[in-house]
Amino acid sequence: MSGWRPVLASAAGVLLLAGCSSGSGDEPKAQGTPEKSSGASPSASESPVNEPYSLAENRAPRTRAEAVEFVRELDVRPDYFGTGYRKRDPFESDPAEWAVLGDDCLWRRETLPGTVLASLTRAFELPAKDGKGPVYVSLTVTVHQDVVAARRDMAGSLEEALRCPEQQLNATDRVRGLYSRVDAFADARSVISDDDLTETGDWLTEGGTAHPFDWSKFRLGPVTVAATARHGSGRSKAEDSTVTTDMAKGVSFVAADIDRQGKAGDTGDASATPEPTGTKGAGQ
Repeated sequence: MSGWRPVLASAAGVLLLAGCSSGSGDEPKAQGTPEKSSGASPSASESPVNEPYSLAENRAPRTRAEAVEFVRELDVRPDYFGTGYRKRDPFESDPAEWAVLGDDCLWRRETLPGTVLASLTRAFELPAKDGKGPVYVSLTVTVHQDVVAARRDMAGSLEEALRCPEQQLNATDRVRGLYSRVDAFADARSVISDDDLTETGDWLTEGGTAHPFDWSKFRLGPVTVAATARHGSGRSKAEDSTVTTDMAKGVSFVAADIDRQGKAGDTGDASATPEPTGTKGAGQ
């Protein structure tokens, strides 16, 4: 496996900031961070420093129909990931399928198992510009049958990098040198979720050179949120780091929406609390 990457450390730092920041004047003022749609800036009492975003099992979707409605109603906007992003075509996956890493280390779309109610991937891109190649970002929200199933999925994801340090994403794209990090609850972790994973490596297209690849996955009760970023060519290390942290910010907005819906007691109510003030593959 590849050694520790500064970009991964940067993402971890952003995750910590995301959970611990409060009040106005933080990340929403940064370029590319979406503006709040409604509500006032949260106070310290509304955003406890050590309380992770989560979704209580008794407030989560219980049927496949409810789960599909839940994942479709989550607002995932292109500008969550930075300025200039747009939807890719196709934009959404079939919520009755998800990505599975086979024994041959090839990712395939398969029908959901009985322990998963819905899984929806949305795809975005930052188009090529000024000699810099495009960046591809995907975000997947998966509703599991219960917390136990979600935790088992997280454990399986951690094992995948060990089992397959090189993975074939599709007919032309692959990732290699994957390095995983897991931060246990109450350890040096973020408070974005109940538990989380981050992974970095190199992304290669057929006949092309290697570029950075980032993957993050978070669990909020029985729901998991995963995101990947495939970096385009022509970027400096600082610009690549920005791609990673911007992806993390987008994940934090989705995690906050899930947490908000759970606290509202209605998976369709997105107005109970304001948007977060902070920040943060396989398309899992």
